[in-house]
Amino acid sequence: MQVRHSTNPKDAKHYDTKRLRDEYLIESLMEQDQLNLVYSQIDRVITGGAVPVTTSLTLAAGDALRATSFLQRRELGIINVGGDGLVTVGDTEYSLGRLECLYVGRGQPDPVFSSDDANNPALFYLVSTPAHAEYPTVKSMQSDANPIHLGDLSTSNKRTIYQYIHEKGVRSSQLVMGLTILETGSVWNTFPAHTHDRRMEVYFYFDLADDARVMHLMGEPEETRHLMVKNHQAVLSPSWSIHSGAGTSNYGFIWAMAGENQAFDDMDPIDLDNFK
Repeated sequence: MQVRHSTNPKDAKHYDTKRLRDEYLIESLMEQDQLNLVYSQIDRVITGGAVPVTTSLTLAAGDALRATSFLQRRELGIINVGGDGLVTVGDTEYSLGRLECLYVGRGQPDPVFSSDDANNPALFYLVSTPAHAEYPTVKSMQSDANPIHLGDLSTSNKRTIYQYIHEKGVRSSQLVMGLTILETGSVWNTFPAHTHDRRMEVYFYFDLADDARVMHLMGEPEETRHLMVKNHQAVLSPSWSIHSGAGTSNYGFIWAMAGENQAFDDMDPIDLDNFK
């Protein structure tokens, strides 16, 4: 498990490209027969990827968490962006197809990940936050999620937001999680952008071709920076940073938030006149 520290916006405006990528971009999440994790001290979020191909993978605490099990003091959100797979929690097996979600509550046994077909393995994207209450483990299909239709083809941002783990859906202690799908011909996400001082966010991009990229915008509104992001890479977004982007084609992204509240619309929109 890689550990990253939180950063100050006054310092971040002086970072060069390498330093920006080192601090905020997670480049290697989905690797065959690997479980990769990044522990960020921004609200103590853990972001990870599990790709079981020839063997199953167990999400254990390890030395970094100083815990007897991974979920001793944490909760976990899982969304599969690959082939069909299985998540085993204790004696219960949960089959997860593409874009299906599983919430695992605090105090549950270490989850075990496996794929149905080694030639088309599951790609489990994981986000975990500290939890101070216990909620039931719940599977949610895309049809169960709350859809929000936004944007227009005329502004290249027609998209559908699917809310999985949220106040009126799958309940959690603090984790909020879902995904957004852009329609063909749309490339912009969340623009004009916003900040939310009470929550941080993690963006995970998927459904990008090998030769496609997303230019992810970050930083303070008057001090914007960018990261060139490939398929299956994630960006850590502190509460003081905008989080937006445009791709060379349409794509999908999974968003997850942690912090003081779970109100999805608790955000501070940025006027375009203030962007620099």
